Amino acid sequence: MSIISNAAISSKYELKGANKQVPIEYVFIDEEGQLRSKTKTLDYMPKTIQDVPPLDMDETKDADIVLLGAQHRRQLVPIAMYQDPFRVNLQGKLVLCEHPTRQHCKEIMDYYAHLEPWFGMEQEYVLFDPKTNRPLGWPLHGEPESQGKYYCGVGAGKIFGRDIMEAHYRACLFAGLVLCGCNAEVTPGQLEYQIGPCVGVTIGDELWMARYIMERITEEFGIIVSLHPKPMRGDWNPTGCHTNFSTNEMRSAETGLEAIDQAIENMSSKHFEHIEVYGQDNELRLTGEYETGHISVFSYGVGNRGASIRIPRKVVAEGKGYMEDRRPASNIDPYQVVTIIMKSSFNYKSQFEQEILIQ
Repeated sequence: MSIISNAAISSKYELKGANKQVPIEYVFIDEEGQLRSKTKTLDYMPKTIQDVPPLDMDETKDADIVLLGAQHRRQLVPIAMYQDPFRVNLQGKLVLCEHPTRQHCKEIMDYYAHLEPWFGMEQEYVLFDPKTNRPLGWPLHGEPESQGKYYCGVGAGKIFGRDIMEAHYRACLFAGLVLCGCNAEVTPGQLEYQIGPCVGVTIGDELWMARYIMERITEEFGIIVSLHPKPMRGDWNPTGCHTNFSTNEMRSAETGLEAIDQAIENMSSKHFEHIEVYGQDNELRLTGEYETGHISVFSYGVGNRGASIRIPRKVVAEGKGYMEDRRPASNIDPYQVVTIIMKSSFNYKSQFEQEILIQ
């Protein structure tokens, strides 16, 4: 299928508004975990998220009911607002809307707010050329040169999609996201950006919005972005979303390593509960090869990129810092991932479970 982008044509109409009308792009996650959006014009400039009204969905449309999920949400409720890099002259806003998994995540993060949990996520992705249905830069037949020269590559034949990565980087910074870096990855056509550090539930908000911006940018380039954990079979690195985590105790020189070790010990008994929410088809990625631990075994180690949990060497040297959970796949729901990390690290028990223990 041939895809023609008309971005150059539409850019002619990036005109400055003659009045106070402001376009609001409501971004939401559907029942299948896919990003979607819908635009509404406001006749005023919202200063905070509280100034953005919920967007009513059409209760008579079967399509809207399906998109909103089994709970039949009737409104898109705004929870975070960012600058719109696609409607700069109109001073538009991107607004992320509430999702059920976010609600539970926020409850847990509020419960542990005194620990000041910080998260960072390393989102890997693979760009696909729809004309060949193969990763960007791959030959039509056969495979490219084996891995080795592509990671953080510079120069033709070593990196594919730098223009997309660069556009995404700039757009995210303009939007106000905490995007701390980006780089080419091990497999040709595979790239990565890093979000964070963010406090609590906001890591999920920012990762979803960064994903939305990437989808919009690749749409303009006529390229497809894949978050599948193993989009190409064979001797190629898989695609993940390593999650970095720390609390105020872990970041303290007095309690850092002890707090990290205790959290890892607590997490070790909940390994398979983590795997349940660490992404679809993750078994194709967590094979024990290509810098991954095996899906059936929990492991950890200092500087060990083949473990479930890696403790950076710098953290051990300084006696404080963070841990890196290397198990999450590229297609995770970030809200679910950080929720279970907090719950299992501190043996969280619900109010119901606490009442049972008291009895």
